[in-house]
Amino acid sequence: MITVLIADDQDLVRIGLRALLESEDDLAVVGEAADGLAVVELARRVRPDVVLMDVRMPGVDGIEATRRIVADPELAGTRVIVLTTFELDEYVFDALRHGASGFLTKDTRPAELLRAIRLVAEGEALLSPSVTRRVVREFADRPARVPRPHPRLGTLTDREREVVGLVGEGLSNSEIAERLVLSPATARTHVSRAMVKLGARDRAQLVVFAYQSGLVGS
Repeated sequence: MITVLIADDQDLVRIGLRALLESEDDLAVVGEAADGLAVVELARRVRPDVVLMDVRMPGVDGIEATRRIVADPELAGTRVIVLTTFELDEYVFDALRHGASGFLTKDTRPAELLRAIRLVAEGEALLSPSVTRRVVREFADRPARVPRPHPRLGTLTDREREVVGLVGEGLSNSEIAERLVLSPATARTHVSRAMVKLGARDRAQLVVFAYQSGLVGS
């Protein structure tokens, strides 16, 4: 059973999400919250597998709530899916930087939302290559940024650094394999090793590390 905590300041949204999730045999809603502070406190009590996190909430917003949940060692098994109104919401990159496993727009079809919850609960990142590319493009259009290399960047091999840069560009394992003339299995191995070395929770965080370290486009 996958346990889910719903965080949204709109009653109708929470009611709709609860009805959808409770119609599935393998999903259980273990709580609801209408503001960021409440969702953090509730998460610490019920320790859900997945939090559906709205961005704009009163008091502590969804970005700060995500940061607090991800930073709590007792919630190491909890994953956060950020819900946004627009795919290029100005908060999306911050959400990923603070440890969200991905994001969905609020007009996502029910079947896709259910699939996303199950995917994230298994430890995968909810960040498709096409969506990654849009986030990357949006971030790249902002004023010049100063790279902040990851402290463990030096532990990567040259090939792993190259692979992380391609992950940051939004390439899938198959696309990385084609670009570098590798087998898909080898590309997947490089990605996995880089995640372990950099302490990335999932592929979404690896994208953030790539950007912060200046590996994208390098």
